[in-house]
Amino acid sequence: MGWDLDFISEEDFKKHVQETIMKYGEKLKSYDLKRFNSNLIDPIKLIFDKSIYKTSWEEIVNNEIFRQRDKSNNNDIGYFHQNIFSHFKGCEIPQEGWDVIYRNPDGIQMPDGDLVHTIYVEMKNKHNTMNSASSAKTYIKMQSQILDDDDCACFLVEAIAKRSQNIKWSTMVDKKKVQHKLIRRVSMDQFYWILTGDKNAFYKVCMKLPEVINSVINEESGVTVPNDTVIEELRRLSLLYEEQPEDLAMAMAVYMLGFSTYMGFANRIEQKLDCGDEKKIKRIYEYVKKVR
Repeated sequence: MGWDLDFISEEDFKKHVQETIMKYGEKLKSYDLKRFNSNLIDPIKLIFDKSIYKTSWEEIVNNEIFRQRDKSNNNDIGYFHQNIFSHFKGCEIPQEGWDVIYRNPDGIQMPDGDLVHTIYVEMKNKHNTMNSASSAKTYIKMQSQILDDDDCACFLVEAIAKRSQNIKWSTMVDKKKVQHKLIRRVSMDQFYWILTGDKNAFYKVCMKLPEVINSVINEESGVTVPNDTVIEELRRLSLLYEEQPEDLAMAMAVYMLGFSTYMGFANRIEQKLDCGDEKKIKRIYEYVKKVR
């Protein structure tokens, strides 16, 4: 398939995808039980989720590992959305202040008829990631920029907006509804259109992305598939309760991630250490202490 993105070269696009994947580096490391519980798992939620969604222990643990990885991966996707514009004509990615600055000496036509030569951009992954205080702070920043430079517009660009749009941004500042024709809320597809003159520019990027990601992963020796050991370690912990049904024994192992020093749970371990195969139990108990 030919390269039909005339606003970014194939080489630059592939390099940017590669850099984004490398941002995943820390999250691609394998999870053991200690890392899994580093922010303290909520055992009660895990038990509810497993029971309500009727999943296996392996599925619920893998889902939690995915959730933990995904939480920090959002910043890496933000890197993709923002820094791709360093390869677009007229765009700058400043070190601070704004996410993107776009300048066009021929002028940029606004929907309300104004012509400006610079756009200052704040970028968000999703439309609902700003609370009221953050929205007000961002709006005031944009308002100040327009007061300093009457030949510019300010955009809040959303990668995942509710709809395709380029509208006046209406928000609340000091309990008062404010808006300005040069302070705008713009979806990612509309922003690409402004920069490239191609209505389908963002669509074209999305269509190329799976192919290029796969190509980079297949070529990149530094990208490894994680080998998570959490479920195996939990099964070892469950041996403390081998007289119980398997499901309850696993539940007890999960409880130990958060409650090993709680009354009742701690007593249960002490009772185990006083009877049975003491050597095996003590070895397993070391897992609990290591994870905690």
